[in-house]
Amino acid sequence: MDKQGNREAERILRLEEAVAHLTRVTDDLSAIVARQEGEILRLARRVGALMEREAEREVEGGTIPLADQRPPHW
Repeated sequence: MDKQGNREAERILRLEEAVAHLTRVTDDLSAIVARQEGEILRLARRVGALMEREAEREVEGGTIPLADQRPPHW
């Protein structure tokens, strides 16, 4: 193989390695995003449940929501 062919083969090899690396990074990031989506959905359900529970407590207890109360030091 001449010098030109050798350089092209090396260039193709470097490009293939770069593509393989990028493919692995993409797969890793995709898995991370999928896990985060599940965690976000789980947390959103928990926040919704907590908000419902607090709304029920306010209705049952007739208390002022904590956000509307003055802090104890005032």
